[in-house]
Amino acid sequence: MKKDIILAGVGGQGILTIATILGHAALSRGWQLKQAEVHGMSQRGGDVQSHLRLSDATIWSDLIPMGQADMIFSVEPMEALRYLPYLHSEGWIITNSTPFKNIPNYPDVEAVYAQIRATKNHLLFDADTIAIDINARRAMNIVVLGAAIAKLGFSNEEIEASIKAIFARKGENVVESNIAALRAGMQIK
Repeated sequence: MKKDIILAGVGGQGILTIATILGHAALSRGWQLKQAEVHGMSQRGGDVQSHLRLSDATIWSDLIPMGQADMIFSVEPMEALRYLPYLHSEGWIITNSTPFKNIPNYPDVEAVYAQIRATKNHLLFDADTIAIDINARRAMNIVVLGAAIAKLGFSNEEIEASIKAIFARKGENVVESNIAALRAGMQIK
């Protein structure tokens, strides 16, 4: 089994945290992992993307070829579209609907949504509001991760164990907040 995932967002939205959680879960299974990441010109506010390749067999490259990604996992809707050429015909776009308008010519939001909805397999939802509603404002990225779990082939127990391991040094409140966000995201269908 293999999963090729493009993680996309804006600096500061937690894309690399998601990559760390998924990588930890894959390594805990004994899988192999390759990751390539690009940070925008400014760490906070710039384009951030990561190619994350997980497999139970040897992975030869850290870059996902065009048209071969199983998923575009995005915490910002326009950033999901930026990597659309990487998605294969049966792949999924899973994205937060809240735009991060960090450029003066940000496209019409409804046009962005229409392009996402035109993709056969997609989940477009307001992860920011869900995170606020469960009092986990800083865990919007984990809400999106929760929505993607079923499509990624990991169990919630595997991802929760990774969250606990990665966030343990930040204290029990941070761990519990992120697990609540994960579970809230899992309710998105």
